[in-house]
Amino acid sequence: MIYFDNSATTQVYPEVLKTYTEVATKIWGNPSSLHNLGSQATRILEASRQQIAELLGKKSEEILFTSGGTEGDNWVIRGIAFEKAYSGKHIIVSSVEHPAVKESALWLKSQGFEVDLAPVDEAGYVDLQALEGLLRKDTILVSVMAVNNEMGAVQPIAKISEFLADKPTISFHVDAVQAVGKVPVETYLPERVDFATFSGHKFHSVRGVGFIYAKAGKRLQPLLTGGGQESDRRSTTENVAGIAATAKALRMTLEKEEVGQKRLRAMKEVIVEGLQTYQDVTIFSPMENAAPNIITFGIKNIRGEVIVHAFEEHQIYISTTSACSSKAGKPAGTLIAMGIPQKLAQTAVRVSLDEDNDMGQVEQFLTIFKQIYNQTRKVR
Repeated sequence: MIYFDNSATTQVYPEVLKTYTEVATKIWGNPSSLHNLGSQATRILEASRQQIAELLGKKSEEILFTSGGTEGDNWVIRGIAFEKAYSGKHIIVSSVEHPAVKESALWLKSQGFEVDLAPVDEAGYVDLQALEGLLRKDTILVSVMAVNNEMGAVQPIAKISEFLADKPTISFHVDAVQAVGKVPVETYLPERVDFATFSGHKFHSVRGVGFIYAKAGKRLQPLLTGGGQESDRRSTTENVAGIAATAKALRMTLEKEEVGQKRLRAMKEVIVEGLQTYQDVTIFSPMENAAPNIITFGIKNIRGEVIVHAFEEHQIYISTTSACSSKAGKPAGTLIAMGIPQKLAQTAVRVSLDEDNDMGQVEQFLTIFKQIYNQTRKVR
């Protein structure tokens, strides 16, 4: 089996699974309980929070745990909007955001907020001049993802930070779900960023655990109310085993980040060079300022799902585009925002690599691709 769908989810590291199992079986008390089992759980919870904060160069009180990226994005977008509604109701998100961000912003329109979608260029990068031109006196939030999940474009977070530097009343949120281990931390967490969203299963932790970075002093309304957990900002019993596993997964991922990125770039280059030799192949992903693990391409006149299933017959697993929307049969939203015609966009498939993949798998992928390409000659 060859698994090339790592932007959808990653395999849990064995060491991370071991941590999860040990904590779940040995330290299973509720952190809110006053007895010793509860105290043990609290110590694990806070140690994990501290470790994550140190790995990202932040303070422990700036890390808040969630169930994953979708909850984190919803919480930040809605929480900031309602917290700051007294000073303005204008929000800007890029046109290529994950649905967890875009749909949350669009839902806010039904609640009386105004939302602008910042356009992107033909390569999928946010148009900085257009984004800056959308800013208004009543703008309260700008949200731009760090790494696009469909094309791999690394968005200019540092440059956006520069023109927001003198606008402290505007909260700046970054969806960093696809960024961990793929680009340096400073790429997605420069000082001007107020909030950032993370999901553990994208970097080899268990599913159902994530966290947000919320800069000290920045406020957002709770998404969940109740028992007062997470400093009274997210009330629900914490998934201590999952949180401990996520802290370990983050440490392991960042420890081998530099070597891993080199491996990813090398594999991506071989795949791209191989695909470029075929006349009826379109490579949609940008080659510069892009994540080292994502290649999105299409075969002329062949729908993406056909290619996905053709590879699956050889036990090679890729995706159409975003795993969250691929079953809906819709073309990649990012491609449409880039101005790609819908018929061409519907051919798109995504290969997303992991540092644990190898060149042998890459060569096998290209061998099978040649077979599939030849089989589609008549349709092309």
